[in-house]
Amino acid sequence: QDAPGCNFVVPCPPINSSSLRLLYLISSRSCLPWIVCCGEKRSETMSSFNGDEIAPFFGFFGAAAALVFSCMGAAYGTSRSGVGVAQMGVMRPELVMKSIVPVVMAGVIGIYGLIMAVIITTGINPKANPYYLFDGAAHLTAGLSCGISGLAAGMAIGIVGDAGVRANAQQPKLFVKVIIILIFAEALALYGLIIGIIASSRAGHSRT
Repeated sequence: QDAPGCNFVVPCPPINSSSLRLLYLISSRSCLPWIVCCGEKRSETMSSFNGDEIAPFFGFFGAAAALVFSCMGAAYGTSRSGVGVAQMGVMRPELVMKSIVPVVMAGVIGIYGLIMAVIITTGINPKANPYYLFDGAAHLTAGLSCGISGLAAGMAIGIVGDAGVRANAQQPKLFVKVIIILIFAEALALYGLIIGIIASSRAGHSRT
């Protein structure tokens, strides 16, 4: 039958044992240079790789998760607190510098994710040290622990900071109480960073 969009018919020769043998010879001869060239490159790559091939995927995914989720939390906390500071500054401009504390604390969360991402990526070097699934799982755990904890902390800081700076503008005695709440919200990201460092330090124990 005619193919869609074509004005000619391609005849199909009868398939027999001789046709199959000829097709096999043509395909084997045409693929031989590719097999020789790519096979040598593949063998060189495999010889320089130590450990499980799929393991670096989990490691790099953990590094990306640590940075992305932490930056998401930092962005949310900064934007939410910044809106409160901007609206409060219209009424009480003298309190702007004092009310900038939630914005700074939210920005620190992104640094936590950056630190964890650097720790994880520097630990992934399959050519120098074997990298197994245990190492990838350890780095994935570290990245998710730091990243998701940073996301939760950023959301908490944003909500508390927005309401806190508005309340501080009306009642200055609430400033210390708001700072204490922000410290406990920031501690959530710190907990994730600590567990992430411990988990990432476990990577490499499978080599011993």
